[in-house]
Amino acid sequence: MIKSYKLQRTIADVVIYVILGVLGIIWVSPLVWLLLHSFRAEGGVTVPYVFPKEYTVNDYYRLFTETDVFDYPKWFLNTFVVAVFSCIISTLSVLMVSYTFSRLRFKSRKMFINVGMILGMFPGFMTMIALYYLLKAMNLTQQLPALVICYSAGSGLGFAISKGFFDTIPRALDEAATIDGATRNQIFWKIILPISKPILVYTVLTSFIGPWCDFILVRIIMGDKRDNYTVAMGLQKMVDKEYKQNYFKQFLSGSVVVAVPITLLFLKMQNYYVEGVTAGGVKG
Repeated sequence: MIKSYKLQRTIADVVIYVILGVLGIIWVSPLVWLLLHSFRAEGGVTVPYVFPKEYTVNDYYRLFTETDVFDYPKWFLNTFVVAVFSCIISTLSVLMVSYTFSRLRFKSRKMFINVGMILGMFPGFMTMIALYYLLKAMNLTQQLPALVICYSAGSGLGFAISKGFFDTIPRALDEAATIDGATRNQIFWKIILPISKPILVYTVLTSFIGPWCDFILVRIIMGDKRDNYTVAMGLQKMVDKEYKQNYFKQFLSGSVVVAVPITLLFLKMQNYYVEGVTAGGVKG
């Protein structure tokens, strides 16, 4: 009986690992192809083989030096500036809203939480046309501050995970600090936030990744003003019909370059990221 159970368990584990391995290969294959062909020496959009026959870094060099048509360095800087400012504002908004809902008790608190959760279920692109006309009325279209406003204005609605994390912190800390004369503001900044590194890192990462990778909102707001494009929008232009033949390999190189910072950041912070997610999911 025991041997039969162990055999069944072994077979089940093998099947599971085989399925996960196949899925992993399917997921990684496009990324490997992108990386390999960004170093491909052969020209053209496609080649009849998977592994390039010759390799070169020339397209990476051209990406940062040939800026007459596509100014990739400027787009990279735009993306970085927008992502950093959006990340700072969004992180502060999310953490403060989360702490308020977790620690304070006030009239209509439950209603605000429920409304926030419901609004958070609607996809952001539903409001993009309205956002465009609001920005146009304020003369902010085709400007980088407009992107920062759009990315960070509604960020407080993503309070659920952070609130769950703050719920796990003992209230005795707040009570002890209150007895010592600390205000709510001091408790948040000097006591709660310093011991909330996992959720802080999680919030920073999620707040940074969104603006760094977004395409749709930039496409609507920036229109044809190439100087204010972000990398996502600029790369899309590289594969337009009139440019694709000459700039496709630069497109591949640019896709690799823009993925490097966020990949390194995630690898550095992944332990805190996982801890923040799991701790924030304990209580709602």
